[in-house]
Amino acid sequence: MSELIPAPRAVEGLHRGGVLLEGDTILWAAPGTGTTERWLRATLGAALGLPLRPGPRDARGGVRLLLDDSLGPEAYRLSVAAERGVEIRGGDPAGVFWGAQTLRQLLGPEAFRRAPVRPDRALGVPHGIIEDSPRFRWRGLMLDVARHFMPKDGVLRYLDLMAAHKLNVFHFHLTDDQGWRLEIKRHPRLTEVGSWRSRTKFGHRASPLWEEKPHGGHYTHDDIREIVAYAAERHITVVPEIDVPGHSQAAVAAYPELGNTDVPASMARGTGLSVWDNWGVSPNVLAPTDNTLRFYEGVFEEVLELFPSEFIHVGGDECPKDQWRQSPSAQARIRELGLAGEDALQSWFIGHFDTWLSARGRRLIGWDEILEGGLAAGATVSSWRGYAGGIAAARAGHDVVMCPEQQVYLDHRQAGGPDEPVPIGYVRTLEDVYRFEPVPPQLTEAEARHVLGTQANLWTEVMEDQARVDYQAFPRLAAFAEVAWSELPAPAERDFAGFERRMATHYRRLDALGVGYRPPTGPRPWQRRPGVLGRPIEGAPPSR
Repeated sequence: MSELIPAPRAVEGLHRGGVLLEGDTILWAAPGTGTTERWLRATLGAALGLPLRPGPRDARGGVRLLLDDSLGPEAYRLSVAAERGVEIRGGDPAGVFWGAQTLRQLLGPEAFRRAPVRPDRALGVPHGIIEDSPRFRWRGLMLDVARHFMPKDGVLRYLDLMAAHKLNVFHFHLTDDQGWRLEIKRHPRLTEVGSWRSRTKFGHRASPLWEEKPHGGHYTHDDIREIVAYAAERHITVVPEIDVPGHSQAAVAAYPELGNTDVPASMARGTGLSVWDNWGVSPNVLAPTDNTLRFYEGVFEEVLELFPSEFIHVGGDECPKDQWRQSPSAQARIRELGLAGEDALQSWFIGHFDTWLSARGRRLIGWDEILEGGLAAGATVSSWRGYAGGIAAARAGHDVVMCPEQQVYLDHRQAGGPDEPVPIGYVRTLEDVYRFEPVPPQLTEAEARHVLGTQANLWTEVMEDQARVDYQAFPRLAAFAEVAWSELPAPAERDFAGFERRMATHYRRLDALGVGYRPPTGPRPWQRRPGVLGRPIEGAPPSR
């Protein structure tokens, strides 16, 4: 009866014969719990065919939602007793909502459907008490919609999947060399030109295969408002990513003056560029000019209007410096600013937007390359090239989100067998992800407090549709969610066998949700991609 994922801190009792949820079950919600009240009626009520009508707080067998300031942020206490019904107390509205997610799991896989499959059967909540709270405040999932666009409904679906696993930060990777996905009204060509590419590489960039048709799409302002509001109802923060100064070929294709137009023609430049149709790191980066700064300030002004998040991600990763080395104007800017070189020029670029965002009450976050040339004063680091960048940033007093590629990049392959579709990177099994530890042991207690949390990343170069994203994400995202939420022992001491037993039930929940996960026995025939070249890396990944 306690097949819960992520595992709660404390469970007392939890045996059969509890409270039945039936047609006359009352739902009473205290002020401040409205998001959970609406979610229970719209989602759980629909799955079970129950109206969950409002009624008195003391209704026998009812469901009660309330806030309790004796509990911490996002903490909850779920208690079930025949004489009192179901009560969810939360330290804040988010805590009540996470308690409702646990209630849904206790009711069984049928509670994860969109309509009742056995309308004449009442489902029971087992007696007991669950007390729970998260380990980290940042429990994130990054979804790359630039390489392969995911329509709005697919994004909303992933927000629901995140909520079901108590993940609370959606890192929305909106721009890259291969596509610009966000409407910017003052710069319409970013989507008119930058959101479409003429064709797409199928498989790794060394693959000879191409999909010879245009690919693209973008989100309007109203789409984004809808996504942000939908996420907020599920206590998920949407953190947008707008890449600067690298990973910007789509923007330069739309507005050539953003590129380094004074470099030799053999290096490629702003004029004549198209949105990139291949994978890898484009050499075409933003020019370090006042015009570029003003242009992106305008972009970020619209971003701030749409996204209320504390953090704004600016990328900052994989910015080749070759064009800057060959650009007379870039070299002149380095001399003008008295900088040590091209790395310092990138640091200046990032520092400009750190100051700009700070002046508007926001915080800049970027990939760990923003450490190179000096870290901007208020910057937070997404540590992706292993742990080293995060360790350096934490020791320097900067906040960190741990998302090392070798551990939690879910685009990496899940097994070493020949049937694994488009095998990328190291083998990262379900058990590998379950034994991931976000806080490096090298950090002192004070330094470790700078680790805001952790994030799993889904880069979509070889994920051409929702089914491929599902396959790469699940079931590993369930293991990651437990790492991010639960207080687990040291990696070697974790009970993976027990987690696998709980997953046997969780697979049925994923089935009810329509998730195309990778089965424990390997990919189903339609999940394979025979003959499509990947980039497998053999051996164990580095742990540094």
